[in-house]
Amino acid sequence: MAFKTKSRGTIKDFPGFKANDDAEVLRKAMKGLGTDEEAIIKILISRSNAQRQEIDVAYKTLFGRDLVDDLKSEISGKFENLIVALMTPSALYDAYELRHAMKGAGTTENFVTEILASRTTDEVRHIKQVYQQEYGTELEDSITGDTSGYFQRMLVVLVQGNRDPDSKVNDSLVEQDAQDLFKAGEVKWGTDEEKFITILGTRSISHLRKVFDKYMTISGYQIEESIDRETSGHLENLLLAIVKSVRSIPEYLADTLYHAIKGAGTDDCTLIRVMVSRSEIDLLDIKEKFRKNFGKSLHAMIQGDTSGDYRNALLLICGGDDD
Repeated sequence: MAFKTKSRGTIKDFPGFKANDDAEVLRKAMKGLGTDEEAIIKILISRSNAQRQEIDVAYKTLFGRDLVDDLKSEISGKFENLIVALMTPSALYDAYELRHAMKGAGTTENFVTEILASRTTDEVRHIKQVYQQEYGTELEDSITGDTSGYFQRMLVVLVQGNRDPDSKVNDSLVEQDAQDLFKAGEVKWGTDEEKFITILGTRSISHLRKVFDKYMTISGYQIEESIDRETSGHLENLLLAIVKSVRSIPEYLADTLYHAIKGAGTDDCTLIRVMVSRSEIDLLDIKEKFRKNFGKSLHAMIQGDTSGDYRNALLLICGGDDD
């Protein structure tokens, strides 16, 4: 018997859900003069993504209109971006974010890094399928056309999705991998990036955690310190993101959210992406790590740094304050 892992999301299926009723409430909220943003927020954020897709179909059936198009015509700015993200199936949303990070002038490397470092092998495979269906090209081809060097090599390894299954830990290989990483970085004049790419991109999560412990024993340093010394730029950011995600995805994403919110100006693209994409997976864990590591609740930081309907919607996704 397969046991379903308990979701640590803030959003779950709404009990007593009726797609037609919700579609009617949304139509009423947008019909005529003015828009009832509160009704839109209340319905869409208290329903799971699967339920939102059902509302989308019911809306088209009942009114012959496209729900997302109607929403876009009634709301705007960051609030619109957040609501459209909520209405998008998760793999399609990741595919869309990757596409737009790589399209046009320059690549938004931190977006690509965050998504590919924090998704499971199964999630990456699903994103690849959706990307191909949606854009008529392979995700790997978009990456190779838009990035270069070892950064590109590491991304390609992640996209190939050949990480060992998590049940696989080979204790003699743990020692070997830790020694190889030590020799590839700290011991060598210059860095053997290929070794880092192969080990970090293909070994199982459980295996890598043991490798990091062994590395600390051998070198006296955390692997993050060595990566920081031995690499730079986009490759360094990607390797660190992978290591942090191996240790704890919620911790990595709490860190990502903190840096998106703090300082002058908020990185709203990242804030929306992390909040929406993790709302049904592990946002409760992310909130816990956020509070523990930064001494302030995610809820309080969002409240202090955003405004209007956008803030109200984000706070509802956040699922209440934990201060």
